[in-house]
Amino acid sequence: MTGMIETWIKNERQERLFQKATAIADEAKKHIQETDQQAAFSPQTLQVIKEEGYPSLALPPQDGGEGLSLYELLLLQEKIAEGDGSVALSIGWHMGTMMELSQEELWEPASYNRLVQEVVSSQKVVNRAATEPSTGSPTRGGIPETTAVKRDGRYVLSGRKSFTSMAEHLDYYIVSAYMEDKDSVGWFMIDRHQPGLSVEQTWDTLGMRGTASHDLVMNEVELNEDDLVELKQEGKPSPKGWLLHIPACYLGIAVAARNDAVAFAKEFQPNSLDKPIAEVPHIQDKIGEMEWKLMQAHAYLYSVARKWDEEPEKRKHMGPDLGAVKLAVTNTANEVVDLAMRIAGGRGLSKTYPFEKYYRDVRAGLHNPPMDDAVVSMLAKHAVSDDQ
Repeated sequence: MTGMIETWIKNERQERLFQKATAIADEAKKHIQETDQQAAFSPQTLQVIKEEGYPSLALPPQDGGEGLSLYELLLLQEKIAEGDGSVALSIGWHMGTMMELSQEELWEPASYNRLVQEVVSSQKVVNRAATEPSTGSPTRGGIPETTAVKRDGRYVLSGRKSFTSMAEHLDYYIVSAYMEDKDSVGWFMIDRHQPGLSVEQTWDTLGMRGTASHDLVMNEVELNEDDLVELKQEGKPSPKGWLLHIPACYLGIAVAARNDAVAFAKEFQPNSLDKPIAEVPHIQDKIGEMEWKLMQAHAYLYSVARKWDEEPEKRKHMGPDLGAVKLAVTNTANEVVDLAMRIAGGRGLSKTYPFEKYYRDVRAGLHNPPMDDAVVSMLAKHAVSDDQ
C-alpha cells in the first residue's frame, strides 16, 4: 500500500530527501515503548538523525545545507511523525530555527556562522528555550522572568525554562532573558556544558512524552557578551512559515493511526462474523471519513506551503493562512485519530495496540502555537479590517 504522504513526492530530489526521513522514522518506531514510558528521547534515534545529516538540511547550499523548501520540510517532518510524533516535533524545532535564522538574518554574521559551522560539520542540534512556568507560551506576549544581569563585562543568567524539547540532548540552547541594562528581551546561545546549567526532569505529561521536554534551569550562568546573539524585534512579528512543522507533525500521527486502523480492520474477524470488520458498513463509513478528512488536510497544508515557496512577495501577508492551516490540520488530525480509535473499539484502549498513544499524542497539537482562540480572533479581525 502506497502511503498517503508518499503521494506528495514530486521529484527525485524529494525522493532522496524523503529516504532520510524514512530512516529516522523507522529508527524512532523501534524505541516508542521505552521513550513513552520513560518520558525520554532516544539517543539511538538522535544518532540516526545526525548520521543522515538531517540537522543541516534546512540551511542554504552556500552554508552547507540542502536549502529545504517549506514544502520539503513538511514532507519530511510528516514522515518522521508517522514513525513517532515526539521525534518529529522535537527535531522540527531545530529545523525551523535553522530555516528562520538563515532566511530572516536575525543574527550578526559572526554569531550565525559560528553556529552554522557546527551544525554542518558536526550536525549539532539546537532549540530555543522561551516558555516559562509563570509566563506560559511566549506567543501570548509575557516578559521572561529569566534575567540577564551585566556584571564585570559579562552577562549572568538565572531562571527556568519549561517545555524544552530534547532538553538533555541539545548541543546548544538559545535562551530568552530580560536584560536589565537594555530594558529589553535578548536571546543568548548557551553551550550545554556551561557551568550553572542543568536539566530538571519534570516532563510528566499525557502525550508527546518522548519529546522529553524537561525544564532547563540556569543558576548564575556566566556568558560572554558575544553569547548575546539576538534582541527582541520591535513591532508586529513577521509570519513564520516554518511553524507549519507543527501541523505536519500531527498530520503524520493521524496518517499512522489511519494506516494501523485500516490494517486492523482488514485483519480482525470476530467469531460473530464470517468476514473481517473492514467489510462491515459502519466500519467502512469510518474508514471513508478518515480518508476524506486526510485528503482535505493534506491538500490545504501543502497548498499553503507551495504558496509560501513560490510567492515569497506574499509572505508578509500570510499570517492568516498559516494560522488557519494549523488550526484546521491539528483539529482534523484529532478527528482522524478518534475515528481510528472507534474502528479499533475497546482494543484501542489497550497498550498492546498503538492507538491509545496516537490518541494521547495528537491532543498535544491543540496546545502548540498558535492556539485556536488566537487564530479565530486573528481571522475575525482580518475579515473586518480595511487591509484586505
